[in-house]
Amino acid sequence: MALVSNTGSIHRIGAGTVRYRGGRMAFNLPTHMESLKMKDNPIGSSSLSCSSGNITHGLHVDRVRMASKLGGRMIVAASPPTEDATVATEPLTKEDLVAYLASGCKPKEKWRIGTEHEKFGFEVGTLRPMKYDQIAGLLNGIAERFDWEKIMEGDNIIGLQQGKQSISLEPGGQFELSGAPLETLHQTCAEVNSHLYQVKAVAEEMGIGFLGIGFQPKWKREDIPIMPKGRYEIMRNYMPKVGSLGLDMMFRTCTVQVNLDFDSEADMIKKFRVGLALQPIATALFANSPFTEGKPNGYLSMRRFYQYPCSCFFSFKSSFLFEKYVDYALDVPMYFVYRNKKYIDCSGMSFRDFMAGKLAPVPGQFPTLTDWENHLTTIFPEVRLKRYLEMRGSDGGPWRRLCALPAFWVGLLYDEDSLQNILDITADWTTEERQMLRNKVPKTGLNTPFRDGLVRHIAQDIVKIAKEGLERRGFKESGFLNEVTEVARTGVTPAEKLLELYNGKWGHNVDPVFEELLY
Repeated sequence: MALVSNTGSIHRIGAGTVRYRGGRMAFNLPTHMESLKMKDNPIGSSSLSCSSGNITHGLHVDRVRMASKLGGRMIVAASPPTEDATVATEPLTKEDLVAYLASGCKPKEKWRIGTEHEKFGFEVGTLRPMKYDQIAGLLNGIAERFDWEKIMEGDNIIGLQQGKQSISLEPGGQFELSGAPLETLHQTCAEVNSHLYQVKAVAEEMGIGFLGIGFQPKWKREDIPIMPKGRYEIMRNYMPKVGSLGLDMMFRTCTVQVNLDFDSEADMIKKFRVGLALQPIATALFANSPFTEGKPNGYLSMRRFYQYPCSCFFSFKSSFLFEKYVDYALDVPMYFVYRNKKYIDCSGMSFRDFMAGKLAPVPGQFPTLTDWENHLTTIFPEVRLKRYLEMRGSDGGPWRRLCALPAFWVGLLYDEDSLQNILDITADWTTEERQMLRNKVPKTGLNTPFRDGLVRHIAQDIVKIAKEGLERRGFKESGFLNEVTEVARTGVTPAEKLLELYNGKWGHNVDPVFEELLY
């Protein structure tokens, strides 16, 4: 679900220069880039350039002005931010927010793969969700045995950090690895394997297991423990005011997602469009959440049903720019600001008002880029833009599919031929057809009718294109797609295989899923 940028040692971007010259925006950011949920930069400093010929604003934010805006520092950090990140003597402008997104552009040789995956921890003896004290014991054990740095919020341990990897807690105790930015899928899969080994080494001694599925299959929402994180309390109180599905998304879902780079605004637009168009296909291929409270729920991907609907069809217009996403994000209500080591409830309020110094809970204060980054993490479209793109439409699953999801998107988006092929295939899909896929695929998966065939037939073509893209990368990565190739070939989703077991071998009892999908 990736609701939160996790806290830890704060990594700063030193005050830098943003220049706009003849349609090219260059960002010189001497850095230790933030590592938690910020997969957009490789190790070390780099000079990032973004071709932005279509941006109409002449952006020029010099070192002095930016330092003035951000209390002498340009800080983009994990939450909670450092205290000095809360000092801003001059308001941010919309151009600053656009420049922040554009600063993610980087040349292809520096593109990386950042994989995040969540899993449900449970007591092996009772199948009940882990309580916070068990999670705290698990985190402490991993930290001490495998040399991770502990991340604290007050007296509570809420995560771990090691290099560019972090472990964090989602609102209902879902255990998440936010992986390092890596060059190949072999490295990504090795990272996942190492993480699961470490977690299991400690968890098994505690009688704890981990389940790879997209929606909590057995327990009601009131059975799920609440994690002691200040921002989650604010979100938990506000979500019921704006819809009936948000709390279940927070407490009872797990996902696997991949974060990918772009080299220019034009490249970002292509990848954003392909990402949005194909999220329903990815949902079908990885559908793995057919149970709720011990029974079939009528969906193959209940998690996808509970995910907030996408509001980003504007990306299919030729005028979509970084600026358009800023406009979109500014209109999404806020949740909080972080000041004096406390989360301040600003739920439902406007970031535009915050930029004008008119946010009622912090009157006269202006946001920093840290506040902007925090705000971006509380927006939940299927494809989320920060300084990289997040593909967010797939259910959590077992080990093989944790490696397959990034392989699917890397094969499509990191190869120019594959990317163009998908743009050509989806170019004439109408808005109504796209929305139909979003509505129907969570229920009918690969058997969803589309034009003269089924989603299954589209998926077969898409997976083939992804495989060809991986082969052209030259890292011998195409084998990571074997799992989803078989799903596309047969048209049988992982969820349907679980339902077959439930109706047959399991005797209408959902409990065996905890063993079937045990990590």
